[in-house]
Amino acid sequence: MTSFLHRAPRTALFAKRCPRIGRAAACVVLCLSIIIPSVATAADQLTVYSGRAERLIKPVLDQFTAKTGIRIALLSSGTTELVNRMKAEGTRSPADVFITNDAGSLEIARTAGLFRPLSMREVERAIPPQFRATDNSWIGLSGRFWIIAYNTTMVKPDRIKSLLDLADPAWKGQLAIPNAGSEYLHAGVSVIRASIGDDRTKKFLEGLRDNAGTHVYQNSSQIVDAVAKGQVALGIVNHYYVYRHLATQPAAPVAVLMPDQQEGGMGAIMNVAGIGILKHTPRMEQAKLLVEFLVAQAGQKLFADLDKEYPLHPEVQADPALIERKNFRAAMVPLAKLAELRAPTLRLIEQVGMR
Repeated sequence: MTSFLHRAPRTALFAKRCPRIGRAAACVVLCLSIIIPSVATAADQLTVYSGRAERLIKPVLDQFTAKTGIRIALLSSGTTELVNRMKAEGTRSPADVFITNDAGSLEIARTAGLFRPLSMREVERAIPPQFRATDNSWIGLSGRFWIIAYNTTMVKPDRIKSLLDLADPAWKGQLAIPNAGSEYLHAGVSVIRASIGDDRTKKFLEGLRDNAGTHVYQNSSQIVDAVAKGQVALGIVNHYYVYRHLATQPAAPVAVLMPDQQEGGMGAIMNVAGIGILKHTPRMEQAKLLVEFLVAQAGQKLFADLDKEYPLHPEVQADPALIERKNFRAAMVPLAKLAELRAPTLRLIEQVGMR
């Protein structure tokens, strides 16, 4: 709402020049300023659809609001649900910005024509091209790696070199995995398929299914908790779930194993959280300010400090508790390829009968 204080000098001048009607005019202006929303109000708010949990993204968005005064209306839900919702809503969608935790989903939204390509020097300087869409219609914000969480009292880490080792029957009943609907599982299996082919991936999934048994979880935090409590010896999660757990329970017997670093191994499976601006938004400038904030060093440090993710800005350091990024290598499957790999990956997961 535009403050009445900005109108007061003009009204006072009017009252001074026209004393017989000045008081009445001032009252009218005051009333209008109170009951009629300013046109600027809508420009001071962005609607963000988020496939990330609110507890993870809201603190970062709150910092943006504190810096710019632009308020955020946040809707958090499942990534696939939100992409489908934006497709159905079309140009009527209230969303200005979409943030989620999977490059494949961002690429699907891009190919559906939901995003507007960006030409921003801040993005070009801050985020390396392998973490952006080819036309900059989505921008990676933070990196995560699919790792093995293990109980330090139950497992000697030198027993495991690769994610593929978890299919060994020796781990039967000792493994926790995400459920079949997990976007993390979809992305991870897609990279494995691209790296070793469908036949070997199918055998791997069958081994995971058999070894996990009933230890199939909806939530990655539950997997880490089960490992820390010794209910299972091992689990597959994104790295930051372990480090967040240790931040609150530093004595917990759980640690991270970065897999597939051996010679000839496929490398650690990486994904990114990222952002896209809806092409129909009338608040393009405000949305670009949000992108600029999130890719800048201050925004990248928030992802590192609050969420224990790897910043994508090359000049921003990850939390010192994390394995240094220079000390391991990532799989070579391009992030944008996760979109085209998804459908056959889902069919394979269903064929194997994962829960």
